[in-house]
Amino acid sequence: MAAPTRTPRDRWVEEGLRTLATGGPDAVRVEALAKRLGVTKGGFYGFFADRDALLQAMLDTWERESIDDVIESIESEGGDPKTKIHRAGMRTFSNDRLLPIDLAIRDWARRDAGVAARLRRVDNRRMELLREMIGTFCPDPDEVEARSLIAFCVAIGEHFLAVEHGGRSRAEVLARAADLILDRPHNHSPK
Repeated sequence: MAAPTRTPRDRWVEEGLRTLATGGPDAVRVEALAKRLGVTKGGFYGFFADRDALLQAMLDTWERESIDDVIESIESEGGDPKTKIHRAGMRTFSNDRLLPIDLAIRDWARRDAGVAARLRRVDNRRMELLREMIGTFCPDPDEVEARSLIAFCVAIGEHFLAVEHGGRSRAEVLARAADLILDRPHNHSPK
């Protein structure tokens, strides 16, 4: 009889991230994850010493995907800095994978100093990218910092707003905000 196949480590991490995104860190429980994966929790301990080790692996995966993978992707696709900024924002804050995880980690960071430190590191890397890219077309360092901050605040904050835009769609307003931040002509259409 063949030995049972162990659930791969990545599946535990992935299910943990899905659970974090929908229920927060308190919902990430080994027994509940095992049930959702359709396995026993015994296999979990072949990969992780405890729940905290899983949580750290989840944060490692989020950080890699939201920084390293995004940067690698936008660099490999090429384009000018304005296009790269747009693509990075779309990959990070406009998709069904990274956005819910990012928002859940932001909420978690309000209650956990270690998570807050990780979030600060990720956000600092994101701001570095914005500064670098915006600095290619904006020579004033104070304006680069302000545009970078505004871009970042719009990318995160727009998900928390329940506001109407006077006959304009949210997408139209966000496209116009991006035009202003990236110093693009107004007739630019969103990609």
